[in-house]
Amino acid sequence: MSSVPVQSDRTGGDLPEASELERLVEQALALAKSEGATAAEAGASVADGLSVSVRGGEVETVEYQRDRSLAITVFIGQRTGSAATSDFRDEAVRDAVAAACRIARFTAEDPYAGLADADRMAREIPDLDLHHPWGLDAEAAIERALACEHAARADERITNSEGAGVNAHAGVSTYGNTHGFLQTTRGTRHSIDCAVIAGHGDHMQRDFWYTVGRAPEDLESPEAVGRRAAERTIARIGAEQIATTECPVLFVPEMARSLVGHLVGAVRGSALYREATFLAGRRGEQLFPEFVRIHEQPHLPRAMGSCAFDREGVATTSRELVSDGVLRDYVLDSYSARRLGMETTGNAGGVHNLTLEPGSEDFAQLLERMGTGLVVTEMMGMGVNMVTGDYSRGAAGYWVENGRLAQPVQEVTVAGTLERMFAGIVAVGSDLDTRANIRTPSVLIDRLTVAGS
Repeated sequence: MSSVPVQSDRTGGDLPEASELERLVEQALALAKSEGATAAEAGASVADGLSVSVRGGEVETVEYQRDRSLAITVFIGQRTGSAATSDFRDEAVRDAVAAACRIARFTAEDPYAGLADADRMAREIPDLDLHHPWGLDAEAAIERALACEHAARADERITNSEGAGVNAHAGVSTYGNTHGFLQTTRGTRHSIDCAVIAGHGDHMQRDFWYTVGRAPEDLESPEAVGRRAAERTIARIGAEQIATTECPVLFVPEMARSLVGHLVGAVRGSALYREATFLAGRRGEQLFPEFVRIHEQPHLPRAMGSCAFDREGVATTSRELVSDGVLRDYVLDSYSARRLGMETTGNAGGVHNLTLEPGSEDFAQLLERMGTGLVVTEMMGMGVNMVTGDYSRGAAGYWVENGRLAQPVQEVTVAGTLERMFAGIVAVGSDLDTRANIRTPSVLIDRLTVAGS
């Protein structure tokens, strides 16, 4: 049985040394070659974390997670097989590799299958400052969660709570392939969240807030999160439908993120080679106003989407997805790139700190520019057709008159087409939200249909 040397990690558990995961990956790759694989890749990871939740001043859950996995993909010619195991013993690794090879021998040949090209492997691995364990035990986490909920319920208009949570997670992962690439990375992710309810009976409203970061010192305080959740919920008291209309719509940063996410989905390689997107063949065309810039920043210190290489070992680089409003590139891994006769963009596994470049106007200035219209703060449903670009989603937010919030709004539908929405952006705010892999400020669109009563 293989031993697993560990080093202390302040998230509440012990993570393996890099050398142990690298040994496992090298073992899997060597076994794959001995089984007849012409190429192979493997990844091993271990993650642990502490999650607590409270509700109504009482502890609901205290969970300690410990996950580990070893995944192996083999190529026999251009036949592919994959297998995975959570057992790191030598015999389990051998069984997983053997299973992957058996699968490969039964699959059809795919001329596009294979590792990413060897010359695209990352050669320099910068320190991205992603590993900041939180010295937090269950008692301290519960104390913070209770403080968060208490701050949210300080206002008597808050009548109930859906709870507050504190989470601290850390992980280590190794990726290697038969090109000779082998690298290990470490990272942490911590968060505090709270959701509360205001009102009674048919007039109840719910809202929430959260903070997330790589380092505990980057988080908002528990009390600040609770107060923000309460403020957002109280502001929704008295929400009503509005009459169906066409008007400007302002998406707050958390909602604007979904718009950029739809763009990513429409230019992802798998959608492109299947011709299942309205943006197939549109690279080089102007889709947005000239002031719109959307770019990847994979090497930002401490950022949520930072990484030196993608899931195939391909080096990540800063690049323009949209500049001067023009779609400059797609989002490709090596397989989809080959299907399209193109080169990988280093996006196996997704985008890396994809940022809609903020503008100079703050939220109040965007409201003033809009004049009369709808601010969207919440969206429901998934009514987006990526083939046609048709867009229709349930929404809630605030009606704006004369540049000021006038009335909370609920149970409306915002509808249009993504292409028209992209072209109709009239302003991008300065309020960049960096809490996710897609980073967006508020976005003001000139006119959409808002269906209500």
